[in-house]
Amino acid sequence: MYSKKVFEHFRNPHNFGSMDNPTVVGQVGNLACGDVMKLYLKIAKNKQGQDFIKDIKFETLGCAAAIATSSVVTDLTKGKTLTEALKITNKDVVKALDDLPTIKIHCSLLAIDALTEAIYSFYKKTNQPISADFEQKHNRIINCQTRLKH
Repeated sequence: MYSKKVFEHFRNPHNFGSMDNPTVVGQVGNLACGDVMKLYLKIAKNKQGQDFIKDIKFETLGCAAAIATSSVVTDLTKGKTLTEALKITNKDVVKALDDLPTIKIHCSLLAIDALTEAIYSFYKKTNQPISADFEQKHNRIINCQTRLKH
């Protein structure tokens, strides 16, 4: 059974839609369930000179949980620095939705993976150093899920 928050985000998703001229796009899919998530990020510098998520939108093809987790990820990350955004976990997403059925936890992982891939793409695009842990996380995403071309 889904929580009220899952239904709210499914029926009225926040930051839904595509974005003109995004800085980067993170897209992941899961062949097992058929979900596909695409996150568009506009990244800018804050007053301290740190890269932050100025705007974020999503397009998701999937179930109610997939859409709700995508919506929540946009809420949790908008305005955050990239370092702060990378600290958000799927547990944070599940908590923000007042839980998910066990069979739908993979949706929260997929939403975090889309965010990770978008930020990874930004680091690559801007020739920023990528830590060994971040590289491992990226490689896990590539190996465990089907990464779709955008």
